[in-house]
Amino acid sequence: MKKFVVLLTALFLLLIPLQTSFADEANTQAKEDYLVQFDGPAEKGLLNAFDVAEADIVHEYNQLPVYNVKLTEKQANGLKNNPQIKYVEENAEVQSFAQETPWGVPHVQATEAQSNGSTGDGVKVAILDSGVDANHEDLEVAGGHSVFGDSPYDDGNGHGTHVAGTVAALDNDLGVVGVAPDADVYAVKVLDDSGSGSYAGIAEGIEWAIENDMDIINMSLGGSTSSSVLKEYVDLAYEEGLLVVAAAGNSGTWLGWFDTVGYPAKYDSAIAVAAVDQNNSRASFSSTGDALELSAPGVSVLSTVPGNGYDSYDGTSMASPHVAGVAAQVWAEKPHLSNEELRELLNNTALDLGDPFHYGNGLVQAVEAINY
Repeated sequence: MKKFVVLLTALFLLLIPLQTSFADEANTQAKEDYLVQFDGPAEKGLLNAFDVAEADIVHEYNQLPVYNVKLTEKQANGLKNNPQIKYVEENAEVQSFAQETPWGVPHVQATEAQSNGSTGDGVKVAILDSGVDANHEDLEVAGGHSVFGDSPYDDGNGHGTHVAGTVAALDNDLGVVGVAPDADVYAVKVLDDSGSGSYAGIAEGIEWAIENDMDIINMSLGGSTSSSVLKEYVDLAYEEGLLVVAAAGNSGTWLGWFDTVGYPAKYDSAIAVAAVDQNNSRASFSSTGDALELSAPGVSVLSTVPGNGYDSYDGTSMASPHVAGVAAQVWAEKPHLSNEELRELLNNTALDLGDPFHYGNGLVQAVEAINY
């Protein structure tokens, strides 16, 4: 009997570390960032049923039944098979479309339009980017939001400040002047100081723009993969009356034979913008494809950078804000237009540059659109 008790005690002691080990393993499974959209009203209780902890819910969206959550592979697979779930997709990373290094303002007829009094006055432009340096001598920032919880008015990368300057650097005898110097610029920070972000962050930025009555969204950023949730947010912004302008991407090849337009520019509800040089030739890096809609200056574009500085950059990131700025000029002069009508006007009055696969409908033209 004594030997039997000793044997049971030994077995019990052996089992204790095994049970603890299994529990530790369950608690340390790798978790990845996902976007989860419900097929109907969002129900946090369903997430809880799959053991999704409150700490793993990164963000709950308002306009669509979407959660940004941390999930294990097992949790993600389980949710994918649930009939109440519409999408479960990994949160993809995006990068700003800039390379390095602004003749562009007169090139799109913005200078002539300004001389006629068309400065974009009162049009709200949301710059979804790395933030905007609100202390820059050549910029006025009307408001903003950061998906990272920090200040949207600090731009540790510089990309967003450069983009904002192309849209609306002030006409104040300092530095440079933007395409629409009297437009209201809003800093919506969706890229971090390294110029990286995610589809979840962009969706949150778009949602902020919708809820805060923006007129135009500029997204000089993108990724190579599509996202159902991101597409729905871009579509929603367009349905709500916003004009969505996006950089086509810097994945172009020398001959431009392939479809390389990135997302979100590739979605039908966004205006995909290609980059051209001073001779109206396609920049070799500029992405090509059937989704291209307009072209704009994107080579050696001078604009604002943090710390009261100025620098020249290349990229479709630099082309996109030229289109956003022209759109602000035109909309201020023709406020009766819907976003769809404005978009059609910009396309109908663009300067034909040749192959639509490379240039879309051509170079955006402010005066032609205003006088049409």
